[in-house]
Amino acid sequence: MSTPLQVTVARLRVPVTEADHVRGPVDAPVTLVEYADFQCAHCGAAYRNLREVLRQRAELVRLVYRHFPITNVHPYAEAAAQIAEAAGRRGRFWDMHDWLYEHQDQLDPVHLSVGVEQLGLSADDVGTEVEGEVHADRVRQDFVGGIRSGVTGVPALFVDEVCHEGGYALADLLAAVDQAADT
Repeated sequence: MSTPLQVTVARLRVPVTEADHVRGPVDAPVTLVEYADFQCAHCGAAYRNLREVLRQRAELVRLVYRHFPITNVHPYAEAAAQIAEAAGRRGRFWDMHDWLYEHQDQLDPVHLSVGVEQLGLSADDVGTEVEGEVHADRVRQDFVGGIRSGVTGVPALFVDEVCHEGGYALADLLAAVDQAADT
């Protein structure tokens, strides 16, 4: 007697709320939720493609960013996530998000401080928040939500709450968005 093969599709277990970082129209018919690590090169590649998806499908899709720093591989990922949250507290999350991905080779403390200043934020204030781990719980909540949703590596992308198993090439992402919009 054989047992039938069961395929389990990972689903987003933590719904999108007003506390999430969202780029794109709130009422977009397609929602992409990304779990990512600012120091991950693959996340950097996905970042460029996701920006282009948002440009090409501006009215169709919104992007939700959630932290998933893999600190045993990326030593600056946790601090980068907390800096993004500190910038977010000042209404500049997406500016900091973009700076971090565009400067992935400069995520050490000195360069992070320069990036914060380039955005017109106080490096001392942000540094104090990071040192005091003011935003550590938020980053941890995102990480745990990712684990609960089946995330085992980054980047992890959910298209309308279903794990995207396709690639992160622009064509793959556009096809996933278009397919979700048609259903």
